[in-house]
Amino acid sequence: MAKILDIQAEPRASVGTTAVNRLRKSGVIPGVIYGRKTAPSNVQVDRKTFTKLLESSASDNILVSLKMGADSQLALVQEVQHDHLRGGILHVDFHAVAMDEEIHAQVPVVLVGESPGAKLGGLVEIFHHNIEVRCLPKDLPESIDIDVTSLDLGNSVNVGDLKLPEGVRAVLAADVLVLHCEAPKVAEEAPAAAAAPAAAAPAPAAAAKK
Repeated sequence: MAKILDIQAEPRASVGTTAVNRLRKSGVIPGVIYGRKTAPSNVQVDRKTFTKLLESSASDNILVSLKMGADSQLALVQEVQHDHLRGGILHVDFHAVAMDEEIHAQVPVVLVGESPGAKLGGLVEIFHHNIEVRCLPKDLPESIDIDVTSLDLGNSVNVGDLKLPEGVRAVLAADVLVLHCEAPKVAEEAPAAAAAPAAAAPAPAAAAKK
């Protein structure tokens, strides 16, 4: 299950491009927190602390307890905006949740073991690398493991075949295909060489003159 990580946060009064850039240069990441029962508000977190939190997490689904003074708020890291040119984090969105409130999350699929079909040259094709689930925050899994040690050529795994932890439900229908082991394609044999044309019949002899 996903761990709940503590992180210090502070209310953020600075808004606008110039003010936000100044915050980033000072080692702070601007962010916002919002939720179904929480009005949107601007916050900021320490860059080094938050970056370390991301690097140490085994999943994209990160639950945090935002510590703001004497108060704390459980939240899911909803979106992290990265600076792909200079590196670093530009902004982070926190989705406020409650322990007794179901959340929606995309959980990554992890294949466990080696497929017998793959050993025979088959291709294990994954159609859904992430599965959307509904659950309470305490039940949120870091990944959905699929044991493929019995996946032979032509076998498939549907959503209904997944072994989800107790309290976790998939949003997709049970018959949705998650992965399939496709048999190797056999190269077609080259067509047999066309038969050599029959020898031309000899030209008829000229009729004898009378």
